[in-house]
Amino acid sequence: MTRFVKVELLKFVTLRVGYGVLALSAALTGLFASLEASRAGSAGSGVAPLSTASGLSTVTTVTGWSMLFAAVLGVMLAAGEFRHATATLTYLDSPDRGRVLAAKATVGAGAGAVFGVLSALIAIGVGLAFVAAHGYHVALGAGTIAGHAAGAALGAALFGAIGVAVGSLIRSQLAGVIGVFVWGLVVESLIGGLFTGIRPYLPYTAATTLAGIKLGGAAFGPAHNLAGGGPLPFAAAAALVAATAAAISLLAAKTTLKHDIT
Repeated sequence: MTRFVKVELLKFVTLRVGYGVLALSAALTGLFASLEASRAGSAGSGVAPLSTASGLSTVTTVTGWSMLFAAVLGVMLAAGEFRHATATLTYLDSPDRGRVLAAKATVGAGAGAVFGVLSALIAIGVGLAFVAAHGYHVALGAGTIAGHAAGAALGAALFGAIGVAVGSLIRSQLAGVIGVFVWGLVVESLIGGLFTGIRPYLPYTAATTLAGIKLGGAAFGPAHNLAGGGPLPFAAAAALVAATAAAISLLAAKTTLKHDIT
């Protein structure tokens, strides 16, 4: 298994588009964290002042983009093999396709963790910079901030594995990438806005709560910060997202992974 992981890791580090995806994730994190910080405490903004723990955490936990882009990278790692017609060589060298999938998921999870950590560092940096500029006291403890960063790394790692599973299942890189964004930004926002009781059990929403994001805080449209209900406990949310990755991976292993490569 170690050999499989090393091979997939070598493929990943030579995938130049991966660095572009990482840069885009970092840029969007910085942009949205700055927007949240600039409107914190304003009337009608829905964001508490940065002098409060609630307001500061809203800024320092803007890490949801890292999870979506980690999934996008995972899709590319898996479906890119079929797009660039390298899957044939991969499976000829490693006939055990299940191990190849597991290796890709491992690399995808590792890359996702990097996305999450970088995103957390950027969001925390933006939040603390705005706090210092206003002369406020830092309302969050170091332990809380570190916990949110660790949760962002875990959520992005799990979504990296989900992306690999999705890419292996549908084999289309374009469809997989579009599907990731449609699910995270549209489907979950709609379902979460209409059925608040279901919202904590949606995988992307559950992953964002691992990073300390308020339930619905990563949603778009009317569902953004919509009141109602609370997040799942940390362990339950992590188990839910991990189970989602496992279920999609198992489905891929039982179906499309066995199909002939054309």
